[in-house]
Amino acid sequence: MNKPSSQFINSAVIIIGGMLLIFEISGEERNVYVMIVGLVMLMFGLYRATNFWIETKDDHKKDEDTENQN
Repeated sequence: MNKPSSQFINSAVIIIGGMLLIFEISGEERNVYVMIVGLVMLMFGLYRATNFWIETKDDHKKDEDTENQN
């Protein structure tokens, strides 16, 4: 999977998970299972996003090195 679409998926999972949590916490009746699903989605999205950021943290240095070599 290429990088921009992976980052979009990570962001979407984080936002959907957060929305589920906020929606369930703010309501009168709380469905525990929906809250768990929202929390799992939020944590999964954060995990994937963090791994993506670690993989690409030095990309700007690689680009500078190739420019300096030319």
